[in-house]
Amino acid sequence: MNTNNKMNPGLLELDLFCKGMKIDGSCDLEHDARMVTRTRAGLGSGLEIIIPAYPEDIYMNVPLLEKFVKDSPYTLVKRDGQYIVTKEGRNIAVIRLPRQPAFYTQKTSNGTLMSRVGTMQGTYLAIYPAQVCGYWKPEDKVNCRFCSTGLNVGYSEEGEKRVQDVVETAIAAKKQEGVTFVHFNTGYYDGNELDVAEPYVRAIKEETGLLVGVQCPPCKELSKYDKLKALGVDHLSFCFELYNPEYFKKYCPGKHKTLTQKAFFDAMEYTSKLWGNGRVSGEIIAGIEPIEDTLKAIDYITSVGAFPTICVFRPTLGTEMEDYPSPKYEDMVIVFRRMYEALIKNNIPIGIAPNIRVSLVVQPTEGKYFIEKKNLGYYKYQFRLSLLKMVYRPLFRLKMMFH
Repeated sequence: MNTNNKMNPGLLELDLFCKGMKIDGSCDLEHDARMVTRTRAGLGSGLEIIIPAYPEDIYMNVPLLEKFVKDSPYTLVKRDGQYIVTKEGRNIAVIRLPRQPAFYTQKTSNGTLMSRVGTMQGTYLAIYPAQVCGYWKPEDKVNCRFCSTGLNVGYSEEGEKRVQDVVETAIAAKKQEGVTFVHFNTGYYDGNELDVAEPYVRAIKEETGLLVGVQCPPCKELSKYDKLKALGVDHLSFCFELYNPEYFKKYCPGKHKTLTQKAFFDAMEYTSKLWGNGRVSGEIIAGIEPIEDTLKAIDYITSVGAFPTICVFRPTLGTEMEDYPSPKYEDMVIVFRRMYEALIKNNIPIGIAPNIRVSLVVQPTEGKYFIEKKNLGYYKYQFRLSLLKMVYRPLFRLKMMFH
């Protein structure tokens, strides 16, 4: 069966993000797939799948549990040993399911189950190292309205992770799964977020040599980022979520009250200059605020040399927005087309590091699937990215040989 020939893998990925997928009784996810885990603010609550694509396959986390999925036209079936995405009975694509990492069932020397320390999201290791976000702690909670971190940390994963447990989990993921990138994100800890992340970052860089990303609320003491860069952090991301100030205030009350949007913008601009083009990202959610504001956010992020990490809004179960509608596919196509056009316009390098496929978002590199008319600028951009990969990836592999 050759169902993948004419299928645009990026468009399929986006439609699955917007509509989710049902699971047919023929599927055996318990044995064939990674376990569905509620981590990473709820975005990891779906099924990890691999959509075949060239030159790199697409990893994505398909919504399964959310209320809007009941209306999805997509169903996953297993037939003759293959997993097939069907749409209203028609075969759309033969996909693969990434297997459960062996280290998930292993324990650290401290006796902690590794799956409660770090989670594979696509091909990278995601770690929420410390206590639950401070916005979840007051009796009158001020957490972001779409977030489920407070429902997960301490329940489906350890409330606080020992540095040694994190290092051992990362080493296992590197050896068994070929992981190249470890991503740390924290909640709000009264301005001490970078201090909390520092010992984890230092240990991972010293003991594994892996690439490290950090996502924390912005630090108003900008000089602290110089120290983070000296530690060897490779990537920073800033989740300001929504560009429209009124929507930011309404849906991110804690961030509005304690940080403000300006703090995110200031930190992103400072670090983008410090790290250089394409090393910092601004993370936003598409599907809550008006699409015009999302497009403005994309233009702003790329104008300062950062790249947009765009989450398709997922009304996760248990959150205050679980009944909010999932975004319209047609609107999201416009968003991701603008994303890629803005990356080309500002000549921002993306996808240079090896083996980093993020399953929770449509990756910047996957924006190429939304470009309808490819001009000279598009091809010059692709050529430049290819050259950068040719230079950087062998250097990284060489470095890994000494760890």
